Amino acid sequence: MIGKMLGNRYEILEKLGGGGMAIVYKSRDTLLNRLVTIKVLRPEFTSDENFIKRFRREAQAVASLSHPNIVNIHDVGHEDGVHYLVMEFVEGDNLKTIIKQKGRLDPAESVRIAVQVCEALQHAHENNIVHRDVKPHNILITKQGRAKLTDFGIAMEATAATLTRTDTIIGSVHYLSPEQARGETATARSDIYAVGILLYEMLTGKQPYSGDSPIAVALKHIQETPQPVDKVNPAVPPELAAVVMRAMEKNPERRYQSAGELAKHLEMAVEDTGQATVILPAGNVKRAAPEQEEDDLTGARGNNGWLTPRFWVWAAVIVLLAGMVTGGVYGFYKYMDVPVVKVPGVVGMPEEQARAELKALGLQVQTREVHSEEPRGIVIAQDPGPDDPEVKLPRVVNLTVSKGPEMKVVPNLHNLTVSDAYMRLAEAGLLLAQPPAEAFHPQVEKGKIIAQSPDMGQRVPKGSAVQVTVSKGPEPKMQKVPDLTGMTLHEARGMLAEVNLAVDEKAISYAYDAGYLKGQIIKQEPAAGTEVTEGTKIKVVLNHSPGPVEKQDTVHIEDEIPRDGRTHMVEIVVTDTEGRKVQYAGTHTAGDKITKTITYAGGGVVQIYIDGKLVAENKLQ
Repeated sequence: MIGKMLGNRYEILEKLGGGGMAIVYKSRDTLLNRLVTIKVLRPEFTSDENFIKRFRREAQAVASLSHPNIVNIHDVGHEDGVHYLVMEFVEGDNLKTIIKQKGRLDPAESVRIAVQVCEALQHAHENNIVHRDVKPHNILITKQGRAKLTDFGIAMEATAATLTRTDTIIGSVHYLSPEQARGETATARSDIYAVGILLYEMLTGKQPYSGDSPIAVALKHIQETPQPVDKVNPAVPPELAAVVMRAMEKNPERRYQSAGELAKHLEMAVEDTGQATVILPAGNVKRAAPEQEEDDLTGARGNNGWLTPRFWVWAAVIVLLAGMVTGGVYGFYKYMDVPVVKVPGVVGMPEEQARAELKALGLQVQTREVHSEEPRGIVIAQDPGPDDPEVKLPRVVNLTVSKGPEMKVVPNLHNLTVSDAYMRLAEAGLLLAQPPAEAFHPQVEKGKIIAQSPDMGQRVPKGSAVQVTVSKGPEPKMQKVPDLTGMTLHEARGMLAEVNLAVDEKAISYAYDAGYLKGQIIKQEPAAGTEVTEGTKIKVVLNHSPGPVEKQDTVHIEDEIPRDGRTHMVEIVVTDTEGRKVQYAGTHTAGDKITKTITYAGGGVVQIYIDGKLVAENKLQ
């Protein structure tokens, strides 16, 4: 791509980096003579309509935004199968690189960057855009220290029907909010959670959650609470640490409700730690000058004394004010006479019982229903409660009543991998029980799920854990170890392969035995005849000596040939350390005398065959 001209305008100068979806290049806009950044969709995705839609979505998302802390998009194009975005060129490093270089940032610098990111997000959220992938890699820091948010590739409108793809969870796992990890809808508060993780990393130099796999990290977002940031880095003021931990609350309702609110609290935390004095701007109410006051009084009197029209106006005002004060005093005392009661605790009661108790005291009741682990119809919260001060009648008591657990349908997990099952369960609002069970299965390959509990189609409370059993593959069969003694390594490999066994290639050793040829197997483990599971590796010891000395012997054949007048085939066969060899073969008739010299190595046997039938055998020493 270097040197290529896109759109007859943008010259590719050098590669800046890239991600899983696109490659980023530094380029020159030859029309306006300025540097730009061009993001090119990777070639392998140009035929995938989903990636092309996601690529276009980034252009549409950022095109609707205009903010100094958001990287602007100048142009979008498609040429010869190349899809590209032309963006503002930012000279500087991404925040991840800066954190790696510095180890961690001081609180003031961390807050300054986070506030700018919050301002960018506030602008995006006001335009109904949720970023969904806020992380230090997507924050560029200019030479002047300005933070610019980029990579809106997975951003979507907050008003869309769904903000997670059905086949996967969107977002980088180390910065993923608990609701995104569960496969739920991402909201503006999901971006706020990511800013909390970002602050934690800037202030401590490390991410709050880590694990051996993306699944392990995602589960920690859902289940674990990180060590407080000021415990990891004592230099972080407690006020700032409290803001960070609130931004990282697992329950979105307990987080800051907008990026602007988070930015304001970050600035207040820094001001509090610095004991700064806040000067409030002067109001618009001005006190009249003394001359003005005197003129007003003079005008009220008039030139002819007190009985002027203005006098009567002032008199009417005074009478009206006196009446209002008198009525207010009366109303105040009337109000003070209203009876007060202590609101009883009704949490844990059935709704009807709670209503009856509160109404009996003259209190009014309003209810709302939410899903919870408590049975349906049970009061799970109230405001005000028994620990609050007495209230005046008829005060409204707000009750939160359980609708019972939110029920979810268990999906089918059979034949999925554990990773795919986790994703499928997260989309359904359920968890995967750890660790999975294992069992042999004759048909299902190793690593695939063969059983689940509860079974598919059952309805269970949201957040329930589903236990799965993973196949270990077919159960290995038992085989008897053959006798490998005297075989070469090549022969042993072939013999073992026939019974689904193998030579332990890493455990081959050597020893000296004059009774065997060099390279022959003289020992094995397990021993011949031992039963082992298929796939077992057999250890062997090879002979490293020169081998036995060659010897000679004489064989005499005379009476062994049948006297039937016919010709017969005579064979002399020697079996020694070198194996079985036919040392003589010929046709003879009865009465022939045969004398042959044979050679052999080590011990063995010599055998005489007549017409293929063994007629004599002698041991060789």
